[in-house]
Amino acid sequence: MTTVAAASPSLRRLFAFFAATFSVLLLLMIAFHTGLDFGESAHVLYENGGHRTQSAPHRKLLLRSEVEPDRIWGDKCSKSDIVINQGPTAPLPSGIPTYTVEIMNVCVNGCDIAGIHLSCGWFSSARLINPRIFKRLRYNDCVVNDGKPLANGRALSFQYANTFRYPLSVSSVVC
Repeated sequence: MTTVAAASPSLRRLFAFFAATFSVLLLLMIAFHTGLDFGESAHVLYENGGHRTQSAPHRKLLLRSEVEPDRIWGDKCSKSDIVINQGPTAPLPSGIPTYTVEIMNVCVNGCDIAGIHLSCGWFSSARLINPRIFKRLRYNDCVVNDGKPLANGRALSFQYANTFRYPLSVSSVVC
Protein backbone atom coordinates (compact mmCIF):
# COMPACT_ATOMS: atom_id res chain seq x y z
CA MET A 1 0.00 0.00 0.00
CA THR A 2 1.43 3.31 -1.06
CA THR A 3 0.71 6.62 0.68
CA VAL A 4 0.76 10.01 -0.99
CA ALA A 5 3.89 11.02 0.96
CA ALA A 6 5.77 7.97 -0.32
CA ALA A 7 4.54 8.42 -3.90
CA SER A 8 6.52 10.07 -6.64
CA PRO A 9 6.59 13.88 -6.91
CA SER A 10 4.37 13.81 -10.00
CA LEU A 11 1.65 11.89 -8.11
CA ARG A 12 1.87 14.39 -5.23
CA ARG A 13 1.45 17.31 -7.67
CA LEU A 14 -1.51 15.59 -9.31
CA PHE A 15 -3.12 14.95 -5.92
CA ALA A 16 -2.54 18.61 -4.88
CA PHE A 17 -4.03 19.83 -8.16
CA PHE A 18 -7.21 17.76 -7.71
CA ALA A 19 -7.52 18.80 -4.05
CA ALA A 20 -7.19 22.50 -4.98
CA THR A 21 -9.68 22.16 -7.85
CA PHE A 22 -12.18 20.41 -5.59
CA SER A 23 -11.78 23.13 -2.92
CA VAL A 24 -12.36 25.96 -5.41
CA LEU A 25 -15.43 24.25 -6.87
CA LEU A 26 -16.82 23.64 -3.39
CA LEU A 27 -16.36 27.32 -2.45
CA LEU A 28 -18.05 28.48 -5.67
CA MET A 29 -21.00 26.17 -5.04
CA ILE A 30 -21.37 27.50 -1.49
CA ALA A 31 -21.19 31.10 -2.75
CA PHE A 32 -23.79 30.39 -5.43
CA HIS A 33 -26.23 28.74 -3.02
CA THR A 34 -25.91 31.46 -0.34
CA GLY A 35 -26.78 34.19 -2.84
CA LEU A 36 -23.50 36.07 -2.99
CA ASP A 37 -23.47 38.38 -5.99
CA PHE A 38 -20.14 39.04 -7.67
CA GLY A 39 -21.61 41.10 -10.52
CA GLU A 40 -22.59 44.28 -8.67
CA SER A 41 -20.84 46.72 -6.42
CA ALA A 42 -21.93 46.53 -2.80
CA HIS A 43 -22.21 50.31 -2.66
CA VAL A 44 -25.27 50.93 -4.89
CA LEU A 45 -27.40 53.57 -3.20
CA TYR A 46 -30.50 53.46 -5.38
CA GLU A 47 -31.54 52.82 -8.91
CA ASN A 48 -33.38 55.29 -11.09
CA GLY A 49 -36.69 53.44 -10.92
CA GLY A 50 -36.55 53.44 -7.15
CA HIS A 51 -37.47 49.76 -6.87
CA ARG A 52 -34.09 48.70 -5.51
CA THR A 53 -32.34 50.45 -2.71
CA GLN A 54 -29.25 49.62 -0.82
CA SER A 55 -27.28 51.68 1.55
CA ALA A 56 -23.53 51.63 1.57
CA PRO A 57 -22.09 50.13 4.73
CA HIS A 58 -21.21 53.05 6.97
CA ARG A 59 -20.69 51.93 10.52
CA LYS A 60 -21.93 48.37 10.30
CA LEU A 61 -21.37 45.50 7.94
CA LEU A 62 -24.63 45.19 6.07
CA LEU A 63 -25.72 42.63 3.54
CA ARG A 64 -27.19 43.84 0.28
CA SER A 65 -30.89 44.52 0.66
CA GLU A 66 -33.44 44.77 -2.07
CA VAL A 67 -36.84 46.38 -1.90
CA GLU A 68 -39.25 44.45 -4.06
CA PRO A 69 -42.74 45.72 -4.87
CA ASP A 70 -45.07 44.05 -2.39
CA ARG A 71 -48.36 44.95 -4.03
CA ILE A 72 -51.09 42.33 -3.83
CA TRP A 73 -53.55 42.22 -6.73
CA GLY A 74 -56.20 44.86 -6.05
CA ASP A 75 -54.17 46.86 -3.50
CA LYS A 76 -54.32 50.58 -4.11
CA CYS A 77 -50.77 51.34 -3.03
CA SER A 78 -47.68 49.95 -1.33
CA LYS A 79 -44.42 51.12 0.23
CA SER A 80 -42.73 50.85 -3.16
CA ASP A 81 -44.92 53.74 -4.42
CA ILE A 82 -42.87 56.15 -2.29
CA VAL A 83 -39.45 56.93 -3.77
CA ILE A 84 -36.71 58.58 -1.71
CA ASN A 85 -33.78 60.31 -3.40
CA GLN A 86 -31.06 62.11 -1.52
CA GLY A 87 -27.77 63.64 -2.44
CA PRO A 88 -25.09 65.99 -1.16
CA THR A 89 -25.42 69.77 -1.44
CA ALA A 90 -23.15 72.68 -0.51
CA PRO A 91 -21.91 72.46 3.10
CA LEU A 92 -22.84 74.92 5.82
CA PRO A 93 -20.39 77.82 6.43
CA SER A 94 -19.12 75.83 9.43
CA GLY A 95 -18.15 73.01 7.04
CA ILE A 96 -20.85 70.54 8.08
CA PRO A 97 -22.01 68.58 5.01
CA THR A 98 -25.63 69.05 3.91
CA TYR A 99 -27.92 66.71 2.02
CA THR A 100 -31.14 67.30 0.10
CA VAL A 101 -33.87 64.68 0.42
CA GLU A 102 -36.76 64.35 -2.03
CA ILE A 103 -39.71 62.11 -1.19
CA MET A 104 -42.05 61.38 -4.12
CA ASN A 105 -45.41 59.65 -4.52
CA VAL A 106 -45.20 57.64 -7.75
CA CYS A 107 -48.33 55.52 -7.25
CA VAL A 108 -49.37 54.05 -10.61
CA ASN A 109 -53.02 53.82 -9.52
CA GLY A 110 -53.27 57.57 -8.94
CA CYS A 111 -53.56 57.17 -5.16
CA ASP A 112 -52.76 59.69 -2.46
CA ILE A 113 -50.62 58.09 0.25
CA ALA A 114 -50.85 59.12 3.91
CA GLY A 115 -49.10 58.04 7.09
CA ILE A 116 -45.69 57.79 5.44
CA HIS A 117 -43.17 56.59 8.02
CA LEU A 118 -39.47 56.14 7.32
CA SER A 119 -36.77 54.09 9.00
CA CYS A 120 -34.32 56.83 9.92
CA GLY A 121 -32.17 55.69 12.86
CA TRP A 122 -31.22 58.51 15.25
CA PHE A 123 -31.84 61.15 12.56
CA SER A 124 -30.74 64.65 13.56
CA SER A 125 -29.75 67.80 11.74
CA ALA A 126 -27.65 70.87 12.46
CA ARG A 127 -30.06 72.74 10.16
CA LEU A 128 -33.66 73.25 11.27
CA ILE A 129 -36.22 71.17 9.34
CA ASN A 130 -39.91 72.14 9.22
CA PRO A 131 -41.52 69.46 11.46
CA ARG A 132 -44.66 69.51 9.27
CA ILE A 133 -42.50 68.17 6.42
CA PHE A 134 -40.25 65.72 8.28
CA LYS A 135 -40.02 64.83 11.95
CA ARG A 136 -38.34 62.08 13.97
CA LEU A 137 -40.87 60.63 16.41
CA ARG A 138 -38.56 58.11 18.06
CA TYR A 139 -35.57 55.97 17.18
CA ASN A 140 -35.91 54.65 13.60
CA ASP A 141 -39.37 56.22 13.10
CA CYS A 142 -39.77 59.47 11.17
CA VAL A 143 -43.05 60.81 9.79
CA VAL A 144 -43.40 62.66 6.47
CA ASN A 145 -45.87 65.51 5.78
CA ASP A 146 -47.15 65.39 9.38
CA GLY A 147 -48.86 62.09 8.48
CA LYS A 148 -51.13 63.82 5.96
CA PRO A 149 -51.63 62.46 2.42
CA LEU A 150 -48.97 63.11 -0.19
CA ALA A 151 -50.87 63.62 -3.44
CA ASN A 152 -50.11 61.42 -6.42
CA GLY A 153 -47.23 62.79 -8.49
CA ARG A 154 -46.24 65.27 -5.77
CA ALA A 155 -42.93 65.50 -3.96
CA LEU A 156 -41.63 66.97 -0.73
CA SER A 157 -38.05 68.01 -0.18
CA PHE A 158 -35.94 69.23 2.69
CA GLN A 159 -32.29 69.69 3.56
CA TYR A 160 -30.44 68.40 6.58
CA ALA A 161 -26.91 68.92 7.83
CA ASN A 162 -24.88 66.21 9.51
CA THR A 163 -21.41 64.72 9.33
CA PHE A 164 -22.76 61.68 7.45
CA ARG A 165 -25.67 60.72 5.21
CA TYR A 166 -28.57 58.97 6.93
CA PRO A 167 -29.93 55.92 5.09
CA LEU A 168 -33.68 56.52 4.79
CA SER A 169 -36.19 53.88 3.72
CA VAL A 170 -39.99 53.58 3.80
CA SER A 171 -41.20 51.51 6.75
CA SER A 172 -44.99 51.95 6.43
CA VAL A 173 -47.72 53.79 4.51
CA VAL A 174 -51.51 54.15 4.71
CA CYS A 175 -53.43 53.85 1.45
